[in-house]
Amino acid sequence: MQINVKTINPAADKSDCYLVAVQEGGKLSPAASQIDSLSDGQLTRILKRGDIKGKLNQSLLLHDIAGIGSTRVLLLGTGKEAMSDSQFRGLIRTAVQKLLDANIKNVISALAEVEVKDRDATAIIQLGSETVTHALYRYSQTKSEKTPTPSLHHWTWQLDDKKLHKQAQTAAKTGQAIATGMALTRELGNLPGNICTPTYLANEAKKLGKSHSLKVTVLDQKQLEQLKMGSFLSVAKGSRQPPKLIVMEYHGGKKPGNPVVLVGKGITFDSGGISIKPGAAMDEMKFDMCGAATVFGTLHAIAELKLPINVVGVVPTCENLPDGNASKPGDIVTSMSGQTIEVLNTDAEGRLILCDALTYSEKFKPKAVIDIATLTGACVIALGKQASGLLGNDQALVDKLLSAGNKSDDRAWQLPLWEEYQDQLKSNFADMANIGGREAGTITAACFLSRFTKKFKWAHLDIAGTAWDSGNNKGATGRPVPLLVNYLIGEAGKG
Repeated sequence: MQINVKTINPAADKSDCYLVAVQEGGKLSPAASQIDSLSDGQLTRILKRGDIKGKLNQSLLLHDIAGIGSTRVLLLGTGKEAMSDSQFRGLIRTAVQKLLDANIKNVISALAEVEVKDRDATAIIQLGSETVTHALYRYSQTKSEKTPTPSLHHWTWQLDDKKLHKQAQTAAKTGQAIATGMALTRELGNLPGNICTPTYLANEAKKLGKSHSLKVTVLDQKQLEQLKMGSFLSVAKGSRQPPKLIVMEYHGGKKPGNPVVLVGKGITFDSGGISIKPGAAMDEMKFDMCGAATVFGTLHAIAELKLPINVVGVVPTCENLPDGNASKPGDIVTSMSGQTIEVLNTDAEGRLILCDALTYSEKFKPKAVIDIATLTGACVIALGKQASGLLGNDQALVDKLLSAGNKSDDRAWQLPLWEEYQDQLKSNFADMANIGGREAGTITAACFLSRFTKKFKWAHLDIAGTAWDSGNNKGATGRPVPLLVNYLIGEAGKG
């Protein structure tokens, strides 16, 4: 998919289709008005017939409009008022589907001139470019008939102000890179657990390293034992798949330089272990590695953008299955930090692999550490599918992530990390328990992780509600890649 920014002469352009907007009530956008003038009022006459009223997401495909070079014009309704980000995304998805249905290959879009709340033309172009690319993703890797490549392959944003072209082209490139990273995250998340194993993820990391000049290190079980990662290894005991700790280093900034470390939960399938989950929807536990997949997608995007920043991805990955050798409720394990943990529930396993990965991250002398995990069902109950849960030990870091989420329309919501919640993790037999009861489950999970983050600035993203969709639209979403890439753009001084 190629995305460009140009100043367009509608009378001379030879694209397959021209996208223009009409507001509810029949008010044409500037580009639509220009086409109307060139066609001697043809659009006005069509509007008077009532074929399209301009309501949000209405569309009408027109053929052979006089006076212009494009063979077709797609009129898109934008409603009465300025659109929200989600409404604009919906408009772009509507346009893409109409274009695909009509087998259109090359399109000019004048949608950068529509009104979106709190966004200028370049910000609209970034959001739109991301949405277009995201909308073209199709999963087919495990299907006998591969999904054909989408017909749409060239999208050009019309922007009359030539002084903004360079900035707008950068915005388009950024949006497309984010969506390409999201596509990698989605592809890894959508793969079944019998394919996307810890070893598969390790091999994919090596491929990513070769294609984007990342330094990739994969630690195996023997090396994890030498590091005394007893908490991480306790989760892997019930599986025949060997655990891996994947480390991917992107060096785009100054050397030496304190990196941002991204730690992604990589449970490639989660049965719950001995504390086994109910059977209904257990297939969706293949998505329990979406934190890991997010790290892959984020590194892919920032490497595409060549951001001048140092970033390290740390991915602890294993399966959580019941077996004669699996951890049992009541077992006590010793983490890499030396702290002991009473495992009261083997289905609270994500924090057990993350805590050792967080301790391991100390070796990089990080500027900040952000972990990303499909950690708690409680977060889904609290925030639904709209926002990722966000907690941390450094308010400045949390504020930057909140801002990046708002900027990218990939929002997070901060929850408290008060000391009083730590009491719920008390154990009579170990330094802490791995669960804190039913109350405030998302918060107590973060409280657990916070005990392994004393030596650096840290934030935790609980993406259990945002990483995938269920039902007819079942599949990985690619979130929170946009949030993290926008945060890293800011840290690199490019935002």
